[in-house]
Amino acid sequence: MSDQGDELDFQPLTIAVLTVSDSRTETTDASGNLLSERIQAAGHRLAAKRIVPDDRYLLRAVFSDWIADPSIHVILSTGGTGVTGRDRTPEAIMPLLDQTLDGFGELFRTLSFEEIGTSTLQSRALAGLANGTFIFCLPGSSGACRTAWDRILQAQLDRRTRPCNFAQLLPRLHER
Repeated sequence: MSDQGDELDFQPLTIAVLTVSDSRTETTDASGNLLSERIQAAGHRLAAKRIVPDDRYLLRAVFSDWIADPSIHVILSTGGTGVTGRDRTPEAIMPLLDQTLDGFGELFRTLSFEEIGTSTLQSRALAGLANGTFIFCLPGSSGACRTAWDRILQAQLDRRTRPCNFAQLLPRLHER
């Protein structure tokens, strides 16, 4: 459990959500909708929400637009991180990253193992930084998105979380 300090006020971040799917619609996008609801319930701003097919070049285009937008602090994607032939999110995103945050995928799979056992081996969840924007690529299931948000991201995107968090790094990442 994270140690929350009271000396800092909550600072909302601006977060974009991208669902990677060939079959989801706004109505059937349980994972994207779950993330959008949790983002707003936590007090953050939802910058945008899109659904894009599993196509590495379409994905790169959307990610690149959002990475270039200085008002977007975080991008959460859901889907395309498995091992089937259409799962291309990691391959699409890796060339865009300035740094990877390997601990995110490691921690996600550890927590996921508690819930789904060895099936977590099929997850290629990843995170990184691009142009000062945090990027988190999550599996497409709503259970995986719930685990990632509730057990990792909610605390790490809150600058009150101690001893450290991703949110406190944002001002330094945008210094030029």
